[in-house]
Amino acid sequence: MRKITLGKTGLAVTKTAFGALPIQRLSVDDAVSLVRKAFEKGINYFDTARSYTDSEKKLGIAFEGMRGKVVISSKSAAKNAGDFERDLDTSLKLLKTDYIDIIQFHNPPFVPLPGGADGLYDAALKARADGRVRHIGITQHSIERAEFIAGSGLYETLQYPFNHLATDREVAVVKRCAEENVGFIGMKAMSGGLFMSARVPFAYINQFDNVVPIWGMQRECELEEITALDANPPAVDDEMKALIEKDRQELAISFCRSCGYCLPCPVGIPINNANRMTQLITRSPWQPYVTPEWQAAMERIEDCIHCGACAKRCPYELKPYETLPGHLAFYREFVKTHTL
Repeated sequence: MRKITLGKTGLAVTKTAFGALPIQRLSVDDAVSLVRKAFEKGINYFDTARSYTDSEKKLGIAFEGMRGKVVISSKSAAKNAGDFERDLDTSLKLLKTDYIDIIQFHNPPFVPLPGGADGLYDAALKARADGRVRHIGITQHSIERAEFIAGSGLYETLQYPFNHLATDREVAVVKRCAEENVGFIGMKAMSGGLFMSARVPFAYINQFDNVVPIWGMQRECELEEITALDANPPAVDDEMKALIEKDRQELAISFCRSCGYCLPCPVGIPINNANRMTQLITRSPWQPYVTPEWQAAMERIEDCIHCGACAKRCPYELKPYETLPGHLAFYREFVKTHTL
């Protein structure tokens, strides 16, 4: 399986990486089996987080006794040094290791800096100095912060959403990371589950030599698809370019990444999924979204008070209160002819 050097970390990682968020949904045995199969197929880079419930525990079991053969990154959502230390200690215990290859600050609402009052960056430096972590990275959903991080010289890796719906501004961040030798880890390669096939996203991302997408997997068939694409990458020919452009025209302008940073909604609208409901019920299995519970949740859109809080929180500058009514209208018509 193809490997690249992940920026200035010097780590040789498979360009196809394993995102361990979805294995939260699996039993321990099933998760361990899937992770080991991914390793057997050649994947050597696995990404998890302290906030992914038991994901770290499952990776720890899967790789016990073979730690040196894999690269593991995890994340801490701590906002101060004390909580960061506690998160790191917990992660090390659950992963059954005495070091983490890349520790990442998990989408903080600011960029931790040396000497900052929060103490986060200095805590990470200390952990690197004593060998508990080997490299310092950060994840972000804010394009402004991502742009600053790419050129700051402070971080060895940046993890940011990247897929074939990416804007020119987001592509520019990827290219800046390449220029600055910052490892770029791409999250949401499948647009947060919006696409059921990885062929088009894979082809697009594969054009960028410095991008390591972390494919979230919870089924063996998903692993088979991704590893087959890695072995025989689809060409970005005229047909592929047309498919990419079609998706962009239909989805990019109003593409909700379902990151959830718009929440909570004061009237209980599940904005992060309601704001992409039209795509969910037409581009993925629709049955989970027409239950009585979901119908009631979608009807809460009528209760929107247009406070604008969701738009202020959205890192992609979307205005859900403007697009939600359209999703509700389409949803109501869809439900009339699609019932369980």
